[in-house]
Amino acid sequence: MRKNKYPYPQQGQVWMIPTGDIRPNPAQPRRDFPLDKLVELAQSISENGILQPLTVSMETGEPVLVAGERRLRAARIAGLREVPCVEVQADTRRRHILTLVENLQREDMNCFEAAQGIRQLIRTHELTQCEAAQQLGMSQSALANKLRLLRLSEEEQESLLSHGMGERHARALLRLENKAQRAQALAKMVENKLTAAQTDRLVEDMLAGRCRRRPPKPLVKDVRVFFNTVNHALDIMRRGGIRAESHRREEGDYIEYVVRIPKQVSVIGGEKG
Repeated sequence: MRKNKYPYPQQGQVWMIPTGDIRPNPAQPRRDFPLDKLVELAQSISENGILQPLTVSMETGEPVLVAGERRLRAARIAGLREVPCVEVQADTRRRHILTLVENLQREDMNCFEAAQGIRQLIRTHELTQCEAAQQLGMSQSALANKLRLLRLSEEEQESLLSHGMGERHARALLRLENKAQRAQALAKMVENKLTAAQTDRLVEDMLAGRCRRRPPKPLVKDVRVFFNTVNHALDIMRRGGIRAESHRREEGDYIEYVVRIPKQVSVIGGEKG
């Protein structure tokens, strides 16, 4: 065994493992791997190699990926047959936690993937929120806030992400418990490209009732205007040879106005027959 020539403790060993031998991690919370970003990383790997080894754990003698999904995918695109890996001793639960922690520490993981990963961890290993928070190094309130994001429907989540909106937008939207209100708010957020702060103000206004739709203005403010308009139209028809008739009578709180126009009217003018 080669003696360590540096005055630092040595732990583990880097293994060169064929990319085809590494089993995917079933607990991987990340679902979105944009191809353009993978291609960029693959180009960097082609030029500089993999600077940070992947992390694997051995299960029945086979390497299972713990951390480094993007690096592994990019390495395959770059045509690498082997990748550097370090082994970590971890059972299924520990591997799940390490994978989630590794992803939570990366800024490019969206908030809904993080929330789904936490929920999966809790359900799979039957943890309480408090236990999961301790394992992940989070406060229980922060974890609970992450999980609340999943109250938004998949369509609402997708709309937020596709328009470049993040966790603050989602939290503001969650304050609206009514689904119709959320749809109205989301439409305004997308149309006006609202920032998180602007979204907060929009939701505040909606909760305070300041965004209610104004009642439509009446088209006819005075009934006399309506009668004058109808009478004018009747005069035009009569001058054109159409024997239009009108009858008006009042009954209680209502005015009944009946207009009678012959069915058989020629195109040029006057009645047929």
